[in-house]
Amino acid sequence: MVKYRQISYAIADAIKHSHYKEGERLPSIRELADKHQCSKSTIIQALQELEQRQLIYSVPRSGHYVLKKGFLPTAPPAECYDFATAAPDWNAFPYDEFHQCIRKALDVYQQELFIYGMPNGLPSLIKTMERHLQDHQVFVSPEKIVVTAGVQEALFILMSIPFPNNKQNILVEQPSYHLLIDYLNKYEIPAIGIERTEQGIDLDELERLFREEEIKCFYTMPRFHNPLGTSYSTEEKKAIVKLADQYDVYLVEDDFLVDYDSNSKADPMYSYDMKERVIYLKSFSKILFPGLRVGIAVLPKPLLPAFQQFKLFMNIDSSILSQAALDIYINSGMFNHHRSRIRAPYEERSHALNNGVRLMKAELQGVLLRSPLTSCMHTHVELDQRVNMNTLAQQMKKRKVEIDMLERNYLQGFPRSKIAKLNVSNIPIAHIPEGIQRLIEAIKASLLG
Repeated sequence: MVKYRQISYAIADAIKHSHYKEGERLPSIRELADKHQCSKSTIIQALQELEQRQLIYSVPRSGHYVLKKGFLPTAPPAECYDFATAAPDWNAFPYDEFHQCIRKALDVYQQELFIYGMPNGLPSLIKTMERHLQDHQVFVSPEKIVVTAGVQEALFILMSIPFPNNKQNILVEQPSYHLLIDYLNKYEIPAIGIERTEQGIDLDELERLFREEEIKCFYTMPRFHNPLGTSYSTEEKKAIVKLADQYDVYLVEDDFLVDYDSNSKADPMYSYDMKERVIYLKSFSKILFPGLRVGIAVLPKPLLPAFQQFKLFMNIDSSILSQAALDIYINSGMFNHHRSRIRAPYEERSHALNNGVRLMKAELQGVLLRSPLTSCMHTHVELDQRVNMNTLAQQMKKRKVEIDMLERNYLQGFPRSKIAKLNVSNIPIAHIPEGIQRLIEAIKASLLG
């Protein structure tokens, strides 16, 4: 990592832990240069970065001072209270850092940029992924790792290729990821749903489906389910893996929000798999940015040939430039720092969302049937049948509130509850309480009778 950025991180950490207090003058540029054994120009770069991050401010001929929280600009009035957008907050992305990685990738990987046909991915990134996945308790040999153009590409390949168990039906939690559901519905791919609620799934029903319905694979999000926001317990994950082995079913584990989980004991299903039943998928879209288009698939050996061939037909290989930049970003230590830095503001948004859920439960007794507290950026609300959903949409529009109504999250013909998703990835934390209050008013106004 470049020297000035190391220094800016060190000063930011000192501010965070009150070694430099609000309004306090920082040491002079000369003093900081002596302390960090670097040039004054390096210190100036570090201080400029801290100013851009709104941690300090400068006073001509006086020095640099720690910004008081009262100096921070307040959030402007909301044009819309957006609880629907799930993309990460673009303001949190480290543009300068990643820009450096792209420039270095262009220099270091010049030859690789002109080579077709690396269907498994950039070899150096695969080696990096072998180490990186160990942080998530996914221990795997490099030959089982395939780099894809996001997790979505991996999902569509898996839905399309034959599996070694020679079965046809895909089992999907209901509700589930809307683009996968769209794909299954549009192309009439054999699919069966199993209800997932705040309490999880019915393991007896899961066993019956595994036993009777010729299930090729079960697509599941054990951690921070989309759209529900809930997670399986360790016991549930172990039970599902055991059933998959017993009934010759593959599990497609979509761990798309693993980087936001601060619970070090929440291991993926893959860590309990001893019989190569689990296909593990990891995304970088939520922790970095969707346009990166890099995902990771960890595949059982019997699935590799069909998966690699299908991927080769689709796009030859994933973007080498994106892979190379990500490889440099991870190996430089920037990724770990970014992940640590970005968790705190998202945890604050999660706490604000949970406070909103508590308020909704108090204000909407008998109307709000379910809305679990969450440790991620989204949860769901299940409403009583008395709520007219068309009227609710009109009332929310009137109050400038947007939520995801989940029309696209169910397989055709599967019974649907009145469920909506609340996501705080993109709404300023200062707007969350007012947005929740407006949503409460809209729900009250949409009650039948």
